[in-house]
Amino acid sequence: MGITFYHYPKCGTCRKAGKWLDDHNVSYETVHIVDNPPSKDELRSMYEKSGLELKKFFNTSGKKYRELGLKDKVKTASDDELLDILASDGMLIKRPITTDGDKVTVGFKEETFENTWK
Repeated sequence: MGITFYHYPKCGTCRKAGKWLDDHNVSYETVHIVDNPPSKDELRSMYEKSGLELKKFFNTSGKKYRELGLKDKVKTASDDELLDILASDGMLIKRPITTDGDKVTVGFKEETFENTWK
């Protein structure tokens, strides 16, 4: 299976991550995370494979996150509730999410990409 790159074109971090993949000749398919957000089941699968806490999947610096008062909610809500919230709006999801079906990275850190996608 190839790499799927969930991104938002106006996001600087997404552009940096995409450039890194291009510079390292990593082929990938792009998915616009706002127009076509991952489903709850896709998010659950990525969360389980990522080894990260579910709250790491939230775009905590986003306006929508603050408007919905999610800072406190993520501390008390069940995983199921959090997955529902994430699946409801692509702007709530930290981006980019890069996955090949087995490995998952959230956001962009060059070192993580080096270790995961090279």
